[in-house]
Amino acid sequence: MSTVSFKFYYDLLSPPSRALITFFRVANIPVEPISIALRKGEHLTDKYHKEVSRFPKVPCINDGGFKLSESVAILRYLKKTRGYEDFWYPQDPKAQALVDEYLEWTHNNIRVSAGLYFFTKWRLPMLTGEEADEEQVRQLEAHLCDTLDIMENIWLKSNPYIAGEHLTIADVFAACDIEQPRITGFNPLDSRPKLAAWFTRVKDKLDPAFTEHHKFIYKYGQRSLEAAKL
Repeated sequence: MSTVSFKFYYDLLSPPSRALITFFRVANIPVEPISIALRKGEHLTDKYHKEVSRFPKVPCINDGGFKLSESVAILRYLKKTRGYEDFWYPQDPKAQALVDEYLEWTHNNIRVSAGLYFFTKWRLPMLTGEEADEEQVRQLEAHLCDTLDIMENIWLKSNPYIAGEHLTIADVFAACDIEQPRITGFNPLDSRPKLAAWFTRVKDKLDPAFTEHHKFIYKYGQRSLEAAKL
């Protein structure tokens, strides 16, 4: 594995950012992490556009002048340039295709449903100072639950991990995605025993990095639960 580090621009509010920085830590991939505060609009500045990425988003990397955004593209690029362990993203075509299947599926499913629920119930009220639309939150929660049920009943129907018998990068992305709505006080594992058992397995393998990169999620999630009791 290459020991040359690269710049990694991220915000822990972003699930793909958390997935990659957790993966880098666990896989011992040398990296120079640079935190970008989305809440302050640091990704919208001319400096960011010129020096970091042509897209106003995170995560992204700068590898000796080569700039790249999109978490999955970054993952595949680093496989070829850093050669991290094969089990994360297998070389075998069929095993790799199963990982890719989830990485393609999640964009329009769990990441969208979890992200919209989080934004509507928690982030938008913080930005506007107004209470969330209860009916919209109810509809988004129903959709989120449907998507989580797909993970419970299809992705984890007969496998201990997302893509089969072993931990892969798909599990890292999935674990970070489902934790996003927890900041609102929502527990994605309730009444989903397979998902809960899977999450415990994955977290055990990724800790302490996983917990470290989700501290603020758990902190605000606890506050949300306490506020709901008032």
